[in-house]
Amino acid sequence: MTAAPVAAAPPQRVAWIDRARGIALVAMIVYHFSFDLSMFGHVSWNVAQGSLWRGFAIAIAASFIALSGLSLALSTRDGVNWPAFMRRLGLIVAAAAAVTIGTWAAMPYPVTFGILHAIAVFSVLALLFLRAPMWVLLITAVVVFALPQVYQSEAFSAPLLYPLGLDPTPIPSFDYEPVFPWFAAMLAGIALSRVVPVPRGAIATDALARMGRHSLVIYLLHQPILMGGLIAAGYLGIV
Repeated sequence: MTAAPVAAAPPQRVAWIDRARGIALVAMIVYHFSFDLSMFGHVSWNVAQGSLWRGFAIAIAASFIALSGLSLALSTRDGVNWPAFMRRLGLIVAAAAAVTIGTWAAMPYPVTFGILHAIAVFSVLALLFLRAPMWVLLITAVVVFALPQVYQSEAFSAPLLYPLGLDPTPIPSFDYEPVFPWFAAMLAGIALSRVVPVPRGAIATDALARMGRHSLVIYLLHQPILMGGLIAAGYLGIV
């Protein structure tokens, strides 16, 4: 008698991480829509210059990078699944390249090391720290964060060194998260994975969790949709 096949366990996820990523996406959309309204001259505030807006943008980017570190640490607790890691890395690299090409064609300053580029590079660098003691994570994070505040040099002005973030006069960019200081956020996410509860359960179906599970697609599409909508509204005389 043939034994009945064992049913596969239903997929599980950490719901609060999906929701946290969804919240970061909502904040990002609010920021970029405000930026677009300012750029097209529909509002009086200057998102590009305001310190509060800049702080908002930093908090959003740091959230995405830290959540990436947290997710990477959780997914590699039993070792690195290299095929899955390389697939994810390749997808992020391809998306980053699309952002560079798109901004080169449509914006005055192309994004050459934005948040997707950073997450791709940081994911590789983070492999060195996945099993590091907590004190190593924290000390490295502090050094990475503080270094550009105390040391910069024209020696880092070469284009190949642009991702390091130690050039005192970096080229203009609408999105720039270099290794120093932004890799500190990735290290913070890895450290966070060791101290916060990460219960896995049934896949959450609320809107924020759904957004969090499709963050890359939303990231790539939201600006073309927002800017396209504002351009169309301008032609129609709505704004």
